[in-house]
This record gives sequence, C-alpha cells and structure tokens, in this order.
Amino acid sequence: MAEAPEGDPVPSSSENSESIIESNVNDDEGPSPKKRKTVIENDQIEKLEHRLGGILCCAVCLDLPQAAVYQCSNGHLMCAPCFNHLLADARLRDETATCPNCRVEISKLLSSRNLAVEKTVSELPLECKHCTRVFPRHSLQNHEEKICEERVTGCRYACLGCGWRGAARAAAAHEAACAHPRRSAADLLELLAQRERRARDDALVHAQLLDLLSCEKITFNDLQLKPYRTEELHKLYYETSRFSAFSHQWVVKAFVNKNQRDPTQSSQREITYQLILKSKPAAPLAVSWACVRGPFGEARLAPALAAHAFREDEAAPARALPLLDPADTNRLLAGRAIHFRLIMFLSTK
Repeated sequence: MAEAPEGDPVPSSSENSESIIESNVNDDEGPSPKKRKTVIENDQIEKLEHRLGGILCCAVCLDLPQAAVYQCSNGHLMCAPCFNHLLADARLRDETATCPNCRVEISKLLSSRNLAVEKTVSELPLECKHCTRVFPRHSLQNHEEKICEERVTGCRYACLGCGWRGAARAAAAHEAACAHPRRSAADLLELLAQRERRARDDALVHAQLLDLLSCEKITFNDLQLKPYRTEELHKLYYETSRFSAFSHQWVVKAFVNKNQRDPTQSSQREITYQLILKSKPAAPLAVSWACVRGPFGEARLAPALAAHAFREDEAAPARALPLLDPADTNRLLAGRAIHFRLIMFLSTK
C-alpha cells in the first residue's frame, strides 16, 4: 500500500465528510444573492408589464390600443376603432351609445382622450413579429418596416419582373445572383407594356378631371350629409339640404351597405350615395361630378369621376363613396354629419 509523503498532512475521514456536506449545502443554496436579486427583478418587471397590459387594454376588444385612447365619464378605456364602431352601431340602430362596462352614455362630446394612457402604452415593450426582439411600441413599426433583417422584402429588380420575396438579410445575396438584370430588351417589352397600361389607367382620372376644368359651367358646393330615419322600417339614411347648381335644385342621399336591412350585422361597411335632380329641366342635363374632401372633411377620398344625363326629378345610379381607407366608414358614421365637397361640371355637348 502506497504511503503518503511525510510533508503532506493526510486529511481525516471526518474532514472529508465535512467538506462534502459543505459543498452540498452550497449547491442547495442556489444562485448567489446578486444573481437571485436580478432574477427576482426581471420577474417583477415581466409581471408589471402583464399587469399594465390588463389594466390599459380596450374594454371592447381587450387589446392594447395602437393609437388614440378614449374614456367614458367613469374612466373606462376604449381604442379609437372600437369607440367609433360603438358610435356607428348606435347611429345605425337609432340608440344611445353606451360604455360596454358601466353603460354610461358615450359620445364625442361626453368622452375624452386619455393622453397619459396613450403615452404609457407607447412605452410598453412588444416583440417584433419577424425577429422576436423586444422594442417599445412607439418604435416597433419603424423597426419592422425599415430596419429588421428578418422582414419580408422584394428584389430591387422587381421592376424588371423579378418576383422574389424573402428576408431582408438574404436580399443582397439574391440580387447578386438575380438573372433579371441580364434579360434582353426583347424579353422586357411585354412587362414594360403592362406597367405602362397600369400607369395610363391611373393617370386617366386625373386627365379627365383636367379636361373637365375647361368646361364653361363649373360649380362646387361644400355639403353636409345629415342622418335621418325612414318612417316605416326606421332605417338610417343620410341626406343633404337642397342646393343650387346650373339654375336647378339638387340633393345628395347616402345609404349604408346599399340599404341593407341591418348593417350592424356586417363587419364590412360602405357608404353609397346618389345625386338627385329635384327640379324639371327643359332638356336632359349632361352632368359630370366628383366628390372630394372638403375643408371640414374627416376622411380622404380617392379621385373618382361620375357622369349622368339627368331628366325630370331623376336620381343618378348609386355609387360607392370612394374612401381611401375603408376603416374611415365607421369614423364617418360615428360623427354628426359627413362633410364633403361636390364639384359639378355641365357638359354642353
């Protein structure tokens, strides 16, 4: 049996057992106090974020608001789309809009913005939908649309017909190997012709409008579509006051979802309108017109021209109000009136 060197003390069995017990005790104690404090703080921060999310969420959709936050007189919060939807539903049903929590009356006059909640929500963290990194909400959109390396983007040669779509980090490698820049001019002729046709169609409305500006008789009116109810079915419709144009009396009527029986049952809503001649012309009136956003308008309208030959007490076919953003429909229905400018051109041909 090997003997221990004389200079080295031999530990006793009791000392060995004590060191083993001490190491086991240290292992059972877990992380150091400093590390344990960091873990606890992170848990507290995460719990605070979740608690704030539950407190500051919209009372209707139960989601954190993306932009404006409204509150009833008792302080219950609603995001702008849900607030406008409640007011629009009440207008369609001819009822008073109420808070979904406390049933107190709400309106644009009785309810107010809550800027403190809006700023608090904008600072709460949220994961990027592409890379799952966490950013404050106010800077997340810029990151997702312009900075994130995982965002879906297209090839810089898309104008030459390349349909590649992929992560932004892979775009440079794809573009270096993309075959479309090396296509011959003959291969690109059909593609360029299609693009030219689309551009020509887009510019046609503007060209027609410029051409109509050379008409001898042009008039415009800033109008208000005000809500009314039919006597029998109590349906909502909108109508302007009578106005004069080209020595005749006119009126504009508007309907929701093409006069649908109960528009509140539909999540997709649109406003259609009709231009109606209320007087008796001696001869047919060939009139062109365009609805544009007036000085008090709340929604942007796409350029769209209409034309009709009016006879005695006749209405033009119903047309959709050309809203650029369909979400503006509820915002318009939630208001007291719909403001727009009607430009009319009398054709002498």
